Amino acid sequence: MNRTALRRKIRFFYTRARELWMIAKGLLSSTHPVLAHIIPIRRCNLSCAYCNEYDNFSKPVALEDMLRRLDRLAALGTSIITISGGEPLLHPQLEEIIRHIRKRGMIAGMITNGYLLTQSRIESLNDAGLEHLQISVDNVKPDDVSKKSLKVLDQKLVLLARYAVFQVNINSVLGSPVRNPEDALVVGKRALELGFTSTVGVLHDHEGQLQPLAPRQQEIFQEIMSWGKRSYSRFNSFQKEIARGIPRHWRCRAGSRYLYICEDGLVHYCSQQRGYPAIPIEKYTRRHVLHEYHTRKACAPRCTIQCVQHVALLDNWRDPQTRPAFEQPETAAVGVETTMRQN
Repeated sequence: MNRTALRRKIRFFYTRARELWMIAKGLLSSTHPVLAHIIPIRRCNLSCAYCNEYDNFSKPVALEDMLRRLDRLAALGTSIITISGGEPLLHPQLEEIIRHIRKRGMIAGMITNGYLLTQSRIESLNDAGLEHLQISVDNVKPDDVSKKSLKVLDQKLVLLARYAVFQVNINSVLGSPVRNPEDALVVGKRALELGFTSTVGVLHDHEGQLQPLAPRQQEIFQEIMSWGKRSYSRFNSFQKEIARGIPRHWRCRAGSRYLYICEDGLVHYCSQQRGYPAIPIEKYTRRHVLHEYHTRKACAPRCTIQCVQHVALLDNWRDPQTRPAFEQPETAAVGVETTMRQN
């Protein structure tokens, strides 16, 4: 076993132990965020037609601002931080951000388009302590919808297979903008060949809402989902309903167990529901966390945001949501404080 393989195995078992602790902590207590997505830069080096999460001009968030936001998330008891964008690899101090996440005891993940990965950058991410990386590969050959193609990215995936000691997941996509749904099978099989995990997502509209898959797309979706036995995120059943376009009745815990912190440092429900509650993370308190935990989300029945649904699995069995959507925290302060004392 070479040195990289040994480091990969050690980090895998260490990260898996921390993931199990995260699950146990989440089951034991409902008063802390489990997962936060944080944006260090909105700018992206690509312009995929279906994406509404980027621009081509924003500057990187200052490192001191990022560290202060991470400190606040740690103080709230957050278990996992996923760095997203835009394209996070464009941030000149990305590794310092990752190191700080690990220093504060949180699991460090990242979502990237992969274009800027090189051997030296992968090794730098290894040294910083990155634990999870996800790349979405949208097609086999680039087109006017997406340049995130297997033809362009395969050499980057090979570099990851050789040098990365963190866990890598390749996410393929299905949905109306995808011209050849069979591409998802090719992408998924290539991911498994390289030793990565493989997932599939359903492309949503610009509010994160459900667009049902065609029958053949549903078959491909189910086949790829059956490959993912190694990933803890597989312990769910909601993907079948998403693929069939069936509205779901579940308890979205966005703003509570899941936080989305934009480049301006504001907390939002998710990437597709930016604008509420839009409270600065430095001012976000346990009271806000508990308020949103008990608040119904109007967008939930047709939501396809899988990370939010994954986190909600910890609490779907308990604590019905009793507050109507968009109720302001100030109107329910007494009830929230009572819940805090009970917890």
